[in-house]
Amino acid sequence: MSDLNVDDFYKDTAKILDALYRSFPRPLILYVSDISGEDKPDEYGVHSDRHMSCFSTLLWLADENYLRFEDSIQQEAVDQAVLSAPCFNLLSTPTGPAEFQDKHAEKRDVSLSVQTEMSRNINRLRRALKEGSSIRLRNVMAEIMHAMVYI
Repeated sequence: MSDLNVDDFYKDTAKILDALYRSFPRPLILYVSDISGEDKPDEYGVHSDRHMSCFSTLLWLADENYLRFEDSIQQEAVDQAVLSAPCFNLLSTPTGPAEFQDKHAEKRDVSLSVQTEMSRNINRLRRALKEGSSIRLRNVMAEIMHAMVYI
């Protein structure tokens, strides 16, 4: 049985890294609602657990050197967020063409440059997000995050 909080963490992390990669090297404001969905604070202004988990993911990723930002905007967003150099390099790195070839065996005539591009960690992450499989996303994100430890 999967821990839903960990699945949410991986999904949020993948969306955050994808958004920052798409804007790299330009910093941007990352809104929690763009990542985890709209939130309706209660009558006291307290956000939902899901919203706070996503916001905590942003802070954790900064603490662990995946990204940096200048300031938080209450608990709504982080301002001027950008990927760290090690994270950018890791996402840009190909894992090797074997994964692409195995998954697309009928297209063996695909050029090496296309295979290399498709095997970059950022594209593996994007495919896992698009597939919508929590297990696939968990596996890809775990591999990426494990590799980050050694950078």
